[in-house]
Amino acid sequence: MALPPHDERTLPAVVLQDVDRRPLEQVLAELQALVDQHGHLIVVCSRAVPTSVERRLHTVRGLLETDRIALFRPPLPPLGLAVLARQLRQLASCDLSPGVLASAGRLLTHYLHAGALLGSVARLDHVPVGLKSHARSWMPGSQFGVVAHPVPQLVKIGPEAALEGPEFGTWLLVAKGQLPSDWVTGTLAPSWRAQGLREAPLPAESASWWGTGKLTEFCAYLPDLSVLYQLVTSVRQSRCHWCGIDVIGDRCVFCSATPPEYERRPEAGRSLQHRERRALTG
Repeated sequence: MALPPHDERTLPAVVLQDVDRRPLEQVLAELQALVDQHGHLIVVCSRAVPTSVERRLHTVRGLLETDRIALFRPPLPPLGLAVLARQLRQLASCDLSPGVLASAGRLLTHYLHAGALLGSVARLDHVPVGLKSHARSWMPGSQFGVVAHPVPQLVKIGPEAALEGPEFGTWLLVAKGQLPSDWVTGTLAPSWRAQGLREAPLPAESASWWGTGKLTEFCAYLPDLSVLYQLVTSVRQSRCHWCGIDVIGDRCVFCSATPPEYERRPEAGRSLQHRERRALTG
């Protein structure tokens, strides 16, 4: 999950190990020390991990009684999540407030195209699989190209196989598993007009997430810090009415508060105020 940094500006990541298996006191002490050292903490967690990990993180956050820990579990495959975590580490070196930085995770998710080359889709749960593809997955030598995010896609690999990719310039990160990556590097990368190609180790959760160990995972992403910064700072910021932190989007990532109803629907608020005035006067 902690990919190597792009440059010396990219901040290091802290990997939380065995959160659900270590004694609660140890995990509490570790997170408290991190909050004391850095002020705010953004925990990026894969949906492939057991639910006991998420429960433990919420328990720790509740026991610490703090709004300075943001828990973020986007619907991304493991490699895509690792890329997103590195992008947040890149942005952490800029002059962004903690709330804006944490909110940027949801924004940048839309610019990731994450998928895999699979030897079987029989146990794939995160992308719709038709009966024909399910049957073909039992045939020896079958391979499938799959995109899980942003729009699910699935094709059986053949001469005409193609996946829709990003409409903007990206780099392609490839993590090889127990399946040759020739189709990804030789066919997919050119069709997606990848501006560069990099390799990374396969995340430990990938086999579980994709339902097979016969895979090569890939993710198209924006590597340039200046582009990431421009994307984030171009979005209107607002102040959370509950905890007072600056955020982008409609939900505070630290306290989970949403804008009051009258802020999100001005016309509804005006209608309510009109009814109240009529009640008072009549």
